[in-house]
Amino acid sequence: MRRKMLLAMASLTLAGNVLAASPAAKGDPAKGKQIVDTVCAACHGVDGNSVAAANPTIAGQSQQYLYSQLKAFKSGERKNPTMLGMTAGLSDDDMHNLAAYFSQQKPKDREAADKALLPLGAKIYRVGNPASHVPACMACHGPAGKGLPEQFPRVGSQHAGYIAKQLADFKAGADRKNLMMTDIAGRMTDAEMKAVAEYISGLR
Repeated sequence: MRRKMLLAMASLTLAGNVLAASPAAKGDPAKGKQIVDTVCAACHGVDGNSVAAANPTIAGQSQQYLYSQLKAFKSGERKNPTMLGMTAGLSDDDMHNLAAYFSQQKPKDREAADKALLPLGAKIYRVGNPASHVPACMACHGPAGKGLPEQFPRVGSQHAGYIAKQLADFKAGADRKNLMMTDIAGRMTDAEMKAVAEYISGLR
């Protein structure tokens, strides 16, 4: 029952966002690239493929999702001191331009660092854990981790360390105002979070 409720919440949220979406995406990738070179490249890479696991790879992420997260950082809704500073001087057009640029970049393929964790990670991602009412991750993020624009981000080819950190933050209720993910992560064990993070990093 709990799993059905969570999936229903996801469907309703997605439907609402799709209806509210603008008919045409804004943004000039060329102008976005100019900002990337001076502001973003040091942490996320010039093509959106970060080297350090502490910084997410954002290449190929949905343009709508990238824009919404930049807005959330700038407003303080999503709390991150570094990103608050980086977005403070960005205009709305700047954020659209950045989102347009990074969404057109190609994410680099990754492999799981600890392949022994892949069986458990695959189970959690594909079918969840009915015993603890954890739904399948792919219900929202897709079989290949490509996500759905607006609400559910691309997670495939992401750093395993970054995914694990975000799940831990959701579980702790820190930084992220996402009741659905807070509830889901709260039902996951540390082992499940680590395993699914490794599995996700190899999705493409």
